This record gives sequence, structure tokens and C-alpha cells, in this order.
Amino acid sequence: MVQIAPWKIVLTLLVCLFGFAYSVPNMLSEDTRVWTQENLPGWFPHKTVNLGLDLRGGAHLLYEVDVDAVFKEQADLLRQDVSSELRKARIDRSALGVVDNGIRLTLRDPADAPEARKIIRRGTENLEVLTSENGRVIEAQLNDTGVQALYDQTIAQSIEIVRRRIDELGTTEPVIQRQGEDRILIQAPGADSAALQGIIGKTAKLTFHLVAEDANGAGVKNLPSADNPGVRIPIERRAMLTGDMLTNAQPSFSQQTGQPIVTFALDRRGGKRFCDVTRQHTGKPFAIVLDHEVLSAPNINEPICGGRAEISGQFDVQEVNDLSILLRAGALPAPMKVVEERTVGPSLGADSVAAGKIASVIGLAGVLVFMGLSYGLFGMMANVALIVNVALLFALLSSLQATLTLPGIAGIVLTVGMAVDANVLIFERIREEIRAGRTPISAIDAGYSRAMSTIVDSNLTTLIAAAILFSFGTGPIKGFSVTLGLGIITSFFTAIMVTRLMVVVWLRKVKPSSLPV
Repeated sequence: MVQIAPWKIVLTLLVCLFGFAYSVPNMLSEDTRVWTQENLPGWFPHKTVNLGLDLRGGAHLLYEVDVDAVFKEQADLLRQDVSSELRKARIDRSALGVVDNGIRLTLRDPADAPEARKIIRRGTENLEVLTSENGRVIEAQLNDTGVQALYDQTIAQSIEIVRRRIDELGTTEPVIQRQGEDRILIQAPGADSAALQGIIGKTAKLTFHLVAEDANGAGVKNLPSADNPGVRIPIERRAMLTGDMLTNAQPSFSQQTGQPIVTFALDRRGGKRFCDVTRQHTGKPFAIVLDHEVLSAPNINEPICGGRAEISGQFDVQEVNDLSILLRAGALPAPMKVVEERTVGPSLGADSVAAGKIASVIGLAGVLVFMGLSYGLFGMMANVALIVNVALLFALLSSLQATLTLPGIAGIVLTVGMAVDANVLIFERIREEIRAGRTPISAIDAGYSRAMSTIVDSNLTTLIAAAILFSFGTGPIKGFSVTLGLGIITSFFTAIMVTRLMVVVWLRKVKPSSLPV
């Protein structure tokens, strides 16, 4: 153990250099970090540890997803599909309507019931289809499996869309997770609550419709105009294009008027349909509808082919930026409303950071003093390794762009205390070997080799506990487990490699007759 291969020495020194280089940005001011990022090469370390909501402040929002709206929409789609298929099969009906989680069909001829049941079941899973005693009334509703599947799908899609929208804002390490049956918890460090709600809360369901000539005609609905309050525009109920055909949306400025606009691109299917619609209805108005409100209804002057177009209106720059974000992220599958809102102020976070710094400094100072008094020169070597350990820990957290929370600070403080455990085991073993009459070199060699199994066992069991906390914990628990797990890895490295390297170098240079331990 007193012989170290040259490549191990080089590797140890490089890792230590990495630790100090990548932890330094955390000690620089914001202005200095910006300057280094702008004026130094891209490979120069500039990443820092992200502060969580409890340290940095930000927005805490709890949303409730209106899943009932999805059930109604799905039931209406089922009604439309069944109605179309019944016409194709020439089955007469006297009524077809929507009920809770399903539809109710009343037939004119009970003999058509078997075929109607097949049509209802076709293409729709988890439906429970019941027929009344007279055989004329068929009721189809989602069973428990179908209801739960639709709940899970709606919440999962909502979380994904919310995550995309928040990522577009540049918010660092947000917490977005399901809470209960139909709620979503959002914690966004450094975000403004009002701005966040403006982006998250909109359903952003974009559709394109032809403007109807007769406001009272069949298949027509009247929607409010975004540009002209109080004015309602009649549009055909059937959408010619939908927002899921968009592949991109960007803020821009009109070349004719200079006004802010949103340019968008369509996929191949949407581009072809847009081209066909504009070719067939040239000279007619075409309404762009967002969340049941007409953004604009321009005339189609010529066929628009190529899959690119623009949305114009009475927008300012911030509005087109927000609209672009919403369209890129996609529409929410269901409306959401805020049921809880909290804003965490930066002053609370600053107090927590300050308290964490004081605790860390006190803990570090206590360990340094204890090791120096207990093990003399060897203890001072362990102290140097401890400083390297802290630098490596912050370097890893910065490189991974991990989020540091108050429990994470507790994990760092705990790591400082645990970091010297391995050295204590080794030094105590060396003392035992010296008392047994071994020479300094033999005592050091035996101390490292015989303490190794105990060090591995103790660190491995703690690492397993940290892994379990990370796998099953949420939020702050994960933060604690990350810092604890990384701290175990760095402390093992510094005890086995850094301290041993210093001991071996000292041993070869001094060649002592006794050990100051």
C-alpha cells in the first residue's frame, strides 16, 4: 500500500485539480461569473450549484386538472363516431346523446341492437355496454379500468406539457409532480408566480376554422373576438386544422406593418391540408382560434402552400413570446385551475443559505481541530484531504447542475463529519501496528490494507441508503440523498488516494524512525 503507480499519482492530481477548478465559480460573484463566461474560452468552468426553492425563493403552485372536461370531450367524440358509423350501416335511431362517461343510444328497431353494439365497441376499449329490457336503448360507459386509464393519461400529458412550458422559460430545475388523484404540484425556483401562471394556466388549444356566412346556421358557433371586445364571430364548428399539426412557432415581426406576429410551421399532413383549404376557399375569411377565442380572421388572398404561415393581431412583444411558447409546448389536454399559491421570498432563502454556511464552517472547523489534535501531522494531512473533498463535492454538484436545497446543505454538513471516518480507521490501525512493534513502513502498509474492508463496508452501506432515499424520496429528500451519496464517493477517494499519496510522499522524503500519529 506504500507503493503508488505513477499513473495513479497523475490521476489523483488531475481529479484534485478538477475539484478546485469546477468549484471556484461557486465562490465568485454573479458579475464575475458573467464576465468569465463572456471573455474566457467555452471549456473554462463556469457552472454553479443551482439553489432550490427554499434557498433561492420562487413560486409554489398547486393546480387541479379538470379531468371531467376530458371525459365529456371523449364522450362527445364517441357520440360523433357512433353517429357516423350508424349512418353508414343504415341503422335508424331516435336519439343519441351523452351521459356520464359515455353515450346513450335509442334505436327505432330493436333488431338493430346487435349491430349497433358492435359499432359502439369498435375501436374503443374498456367500454361497458348495456342494453335495456326492450332492446331499443343501449348505454355505453367507461368501466373502472377505462376511467383510471383516462385519469392517468390526462395527468401524465398535463405534467409533460407543463414541463415543456416551464423549460421554455429557462427556469432551472423545477419540481413538477402529481399529487393525489387530479392535482399537479409545481415548484419553480426564481420564477415569478404571476408570470408562471400566465404560461401554465392557458389550455392553448389552437384550431383553424372557416368563417360561417350564416351566424345561425347548423354546425356554426359564435366565438368572441380577441381584438374587438363584445364582437362575436360565427365560425364553422368543424376545425380545418388543429394545433397538433404544428412543428414550430417563433415570435417575429411583420415585414409589412412591423407589428409583432407569430410565425409557425406545419407538419406534412398539416401543410397539405392548409394548402388545400386555402386553395378551395380563396377570398374567404379564415379564423384562427385559441382557447375558444378568435385571435384573427384574415381573408385568404391566395393559396398558402409550403407549410408556413403567421398569426397576427393586436399583440405586443411579450404576448407573441408567450404565445410562441404555448404553441411550441402544445395544448393541455384539460383546463387547470390554481387551488394553492405560495411565493417564497428570497430573504428566507438568504437566511437559510447564511445559516447553512455558518453550520458548514463550524462543522468543518470542528473536524479540522479534532483531527489536528488527535493525529498530529497525519491529522493535518487528513485535513488537507478534507478540503479537497469539499471542493470535489461542489465540483460534482456544479457539473451535474444539481439543485441544492436546505436538506442538501444538511447532507453536506453530514459529509464533512463522515469524510474523516476512513482516515480515523486507518490511523487507529496504524497505531495498533506500531504498538505491536512494526516498523513505520510496515505499520502504514498494514494500516491501509487491513482497514480497507471496514472502510468499503461502511461506505457501501451508507451509499445504499442514499440510493434508496433517492429512488423513493421526493423533492428535499432527493436533495439530501444526492449530496450524501456524492459526499461518500468523494470522501472515499480522498481518504484512499489523496491522504495516502501525501503519507507516501512524506515517508519517502523523511524516512522517519517513528510515526507522529
